[in-house]
Amino acid sequence: MIRTQRLAAGVCALLATLAAGLAFPAAAEAGEPTSGANAKVDLVLDVSGSMRTRDIDGGTRMAAAKQAFNEVLDATPEDVQLGIRTLGADYAGNDRQTGCKDTAQLYPVSTLDRTEAKTAVATLSPTGWTPIGPALLKAAGDLADGDGSKRIVLITDGEDTCAPLDPCEVAREIAAKGIGMTIDTLGLVPSTKLNKQLSCIAEATGGTYTSVEHTDELTDKVNQLVDRAADPVVTPVATEGAAQCTSAPTLKSGLYTDREEFGQQRWYKVDVDPGKELRASVSVAADRAVNPSYGVLLRAVTVHGREIVRGESAGNGRTDVISTGLRYPKAESDADDAPAETVCLQVTNSFSAASGVKATPGMPLELTVDVVDGPSKASDVASFGLGRGWWLLGVLVLVGFVAGLLWGWLSRWRVAVWRTN
Repeated sequence: MIRTQRLAAGVCALLATLAAGLAFPAAAEAGEPTSGANAKVDLVLDVSGSMRTRDIDGGTRMAAAKQAFNEVLDATPEDVQLGIRTLGADYAGNDRQTGCKDTAQLYPVSTLDRTEAKTAVATLSPTGWTPIGPALLKAAGDLADGDGSKRIVLITDGEDTCAPLDPCEVAREIAAKGIGMTIDTLGLVPSTKLNKQLSCIAEATGGTYTSVEHTDELTDKVNQLVDRAADPVVTPVATEGAAQCTSAPTLKSGLYTDREEFGQQRWYKVDVDPGKELRASVSVAADRAVNPSYGVLLRAVTVHGREIVRGESAGNGRTDVISTGLRYPKAESDADDAPAETVCLQVTNSFSAASGVKATPGMPLELTVDVVDGPSKASDVASFGLGRGWWLLGVLVLVGFVAGLLWGWLSRWRVAVWRTN
């Protein structure tokens, strides 16, 4: 029986592996790895007056940043195009309007000339304001061209001083453009307010936030982020769902991103040929403060409005992302020229905004669509969730029945022998 269970476990593992292979076909038509294009990284460095503070390994924050940059420039992979942008490096005056425009491209995003880049970094001196929001907007423009991975790495020792241009809102606007740009943030001061702002910026674009207090930590983290940009990644394709199925975009197999406002619904269409199976999943991320108790619903509907199948999930505020999925196998047709069925996918969320939170741009939505070969035989289709596991259930029931009979007979025989003796 133990061998039977091990064999069954092995078969289940094999089937799970095969299913995973079907769920993620190698030749997706959208959202493929972007390893063929050069990765681009824009290092955005805070050069405001507070960077003169001497609290990192006995030296100034600026000295630590320069040392880290020199080591990062030496280690940058050849296939990464790297640039350096500054904020607060040029204007030392008190005029807020002028100070909030103080951001410049120190070294353009291009194939790296290490000597030239190091020379440019060496000229920096802590000067003025901290216009993080304007600098992020400019950095997004620095990386606008090209199809490879795009990453902004922001290094700062203080929160933005140029509100109401909220850098968190700027990050959401950048993410809403659907250009696959990631913003990673590094804070040089363990401040609760700074941590909150930098975390918000990073989370809006799927990036990371790290607090660093030593030069080697800063060097290691920036190197790690630059190397990560060079790794092949799957870049989702931006799409825009419609308010109704009739005007919805038609999607092929792939990974897509969209934006959905609170309580909104978005529609998409997928063509499913006879003998194929549609597998779809959706994730909606709460990139801002929301009220607890929310959910997401994914429905597959015919063009006439009849629901085929649905997937739904609920949350209670313990996670920032909520996901669900569905599967719809289209039956084979006897006709060789049978047309594909247009299936409408509806995504609805029940998020609600906390007080004072903006509803626009909408929350990030990621939709995965796979149209794969459907079950070839009726026996491949799951029955009550067991599928071909019915034979194993039958064997276990039979073995249990026989074992029960044998145990009962042995027990009665032992009692009879005991009484005789």
